[in-house]
Amino acid sequence: MKTTIVIPSYNEMRTLPAVLKVLAGVRLDKEVIVVDDGSRDGTREWLDKAVADKAFPYELRVIKHEANKGKGGALITGFSAASGDIAIVQDADLEYDPSQIPAIVRPIEEGRADAVFGSRMLSGKAETYSQLYLAGNKFLSFLVSLFFGVKMTDSYTCYKAFRTPLLRKMALVSNGFEIEAELSCKTAFLGLRFEELPIVYTSRSRQEGKKINYRDAVKGVLKILWLRLTLRRGDFNE
Repeated sequence: MKTTIVIPSYNEMRTLPAVLKVLAGVRLDKEVIVVDDGSRDGTREWLDKAVADKAFPYELRVIKHEANKGKGGALITGFSAASGDIAIVQDADLEYDPSQIPAIVRPIEEGRADAVFGSRMLSGKAETYSQLYLAGNKFLSFLVSLFFGVKMTDSYTCYKAFRTPLLRKMALVSNGFEIEAELSCKTAFLGLRFEELPIVYTSRSRQEGKKINYRDAVKGVLKILWLRLTLRRGDFNE
């Protein structure tokens, strides 16, 4: 099965080249789609050259947003363009090690799952940005579990993998970081066969470019509540 690795990127010139280099060693039938979300730090010019020079030993596709739409907007663009049987998210920083991707997609390849999340809470080896960030993530995961009847430990993890046709069925609309809440809620609402696997995670600091903040947590809570009140089976394509 072919896997599409979608990388949303906004002003990540310091780390994106290293991520793409590590992906060269990930042994999968894969394509990599970088969605440049209006970067102004030279990222898109570097990507143009990397594609022209065939700098990486895999299919690298670049899609550009002229204006910044947010992580959700970038992911929706990338998911729409995916040609793989499986789609997984890889952030453009180095908080998540791409070498973990094959293990995450394996349950889908083997037909045991429709969606797999890499959980930072299950490994005991995750370095968090702050205790407040950790508490916020746990609370968001608690809300998803409570309102949608699943056991989910890390609803805001980057590593979310899906069968691509089921991902498109979700009709995603969130532009910001609340896309994570929407993906998690709709995974549960649609009754997808879902697994969580432990992953290693090393957080970067605000000074190093971390973008998510407390306002995104508030938006996540509101998104979960809104989805609980409004989701209907008829909202999805059969």
